[in-house]
Amino acid sequence: MKFQQWNAPEHYNLTSEMENHPPEQMALQWLSDQGDYEEITYGQLMAKANQLAHGLQKQGLTKGDRVLVIVPRQIIAYVIYLACLKVGLVIIPSSEMLRAKDISYRFQHSGARAIIAWSTLTAEVDQIEEDHPHLEFRMAVTEKANVTIPGWLNIAKLMEDQPDTFTTVPTHREDTAILAYTSGTTGNPKGVVHSHGWGYAHLRIASTLWLDIKPGDKVWATAAPGWQKWIWSPFLSVLGKGATGFVYHGSFQPHQYLTMIKEYGIQVLCCTPTEFRIMAKTDQLETYDLSSLRSVVSAGEPLNQEVIEVFRKHHQITIRDGYGQTESTLLIGNLMDNPVKLGSMGKAISPGLIEIIDESGQPMPAGQVGDIAVHLDMPALFRSYYNDPMKKKNNERGEYFVTGDRARVDEEGYFWYEGRNDDIIISSGYTIGPFEVEEALTKHAAVQECAAVASPDEIRGAVVKAFIVLMEGIEPTNELVKELQNHVKKLTAPYKYPRKIEFVASLPKTNSGKIRRVDLRAQEYKKS
Repeated sequence: MKFQQWNAPEHYNLTSEMENHPPEQMALQWLSDQGDYEEITYGQLMAKANQLAHGLQKQGLTKGDRVLVIVPRQIIAYVIYLACLKVGLVIIPSSEMLRAKDISYRFQHSGARAIIAWSTLTAEVDQIEEDHPHLEFRMAVTEKANVTIPGWLNIAKLMEDQPDTFTTVPTHREDTAILAYTSGTTGNPKGVVHSHGWGYAHLRIASTLWLDIKPGDKVWATAAPGWQKWIWSPFLSVLGKGATGFVYHGSFQPHQYLTMIKEYGIQVLCCTPTEFRIMAKTDQLETYDLSSLRSVVSAGEPLNQEVIEVFRKHHQITIRDGYGQTESTLLIGNLMDNPVKLGSMGKAISPGLIEIIDESGQPMPAGQVGDIAVHLDMPALFRSYYNDPMKKKNNERGEYFVTGDRARVDEEGYFWYEGRNDDIIISSGYTIGPFEVEEALTKHAAVQECAAVASPDEIRGAVVKAFIVLMEGIEPTNELVKELQNHVKKLTAPYKYPRKIEFVASLPKTNSGKIRRVDLRAQEYKKS
């Protein structure tokens, strides 16, 4: 097998490297937008995780059970993830923006036995009408231990009087640790299966080679729980490297973000391209003190060259782009201390790991556009799509897994992004499948048929645009646009709603009647 340096020991649990840090070392500093502050050391964090692990076991949860976790940026999120992994449970990370329909699908598809949800999110779960007989446990995280939510167990009660030491359930490197859902082009989200061994490889790739986190660093990675990016950086990279994670629970405000970098001495910063784009437009950007920063990275979608140049000009900071997927870890990036070519994705993190391939699976010459593909021997490549073993196989070509993105590589090994090879929409780092948007829209009585595509946007990179054919007799109005947008927000996670809507008489189709989203997408990019 190639890339053996990233292969985990045969018996491995990804929490094992998080328990070896000095117990007095600060693990997390938490701040809310109301000024509330909490902090916790590694010793205290592990003690709480161990108490919860005992509580989960006493409920009857055992190795391999799937648990859906839906908690915002709170210290308890870290406790829950650690506890579940130590028990050998499979975590289903879920965004707090999900609606009842989204959650119900994950219950049904995964066969989840339990859900752990923040108290304000339990009402959305209780709206689910479908029966899920395998779902035995509903556990809520409340501000106070004595708060009772009908039908829900209180996590604090589970932790009461439990020992603060716990023997981690033995896991193999191939045992499933994470079941992450990611958008598909033609159907419901796909369940991406990651093993404990994936975590071992990620720590040695993204955390070390790209983020460049060192023990004791103050790290601010802005991703929220519920996304694979949160597991990548705020959770695994921070705790696995013995750093101190800064957690801000509040909405994005560029002035506030830039001010907190100095105030909390942030040394490693990981933001979305959208956050960097907005910060780059902040008045008097040059007056902020960002001198504590040593490593600054961006991921989720390509970052504009002009944004990188603005931060270089005013602060002598180079934001280093990185490319990866829910199905993997960092694959291509501008690594620390390596020369950066502005506009480039960077280089493959290891020779032979990433290639630009043609239709037959063969690497292409420099300068030619092809499919970005990752070698199947990559230890941080996902194991399978849950309940659909052929789906991964269908995306394999020769010795490679095809990512769905297209690029070219130059003579020096730098990759240059060309765009998606399918209909997935990437907006502000969110991956959005057109099917989910279209399905929600067609449930509105005014919509005959529709198509959702990416439309270029200066701040978000792209936004969802819906082309809609209305039912006969329905007139297109601005009021109807707002009504349709709100309709989508109610049925599915609100980040998926179409920010642009265009009413059309018909949609372009193939001879067999399939909608040609590619034509609509090309039309949008031609306008930009």
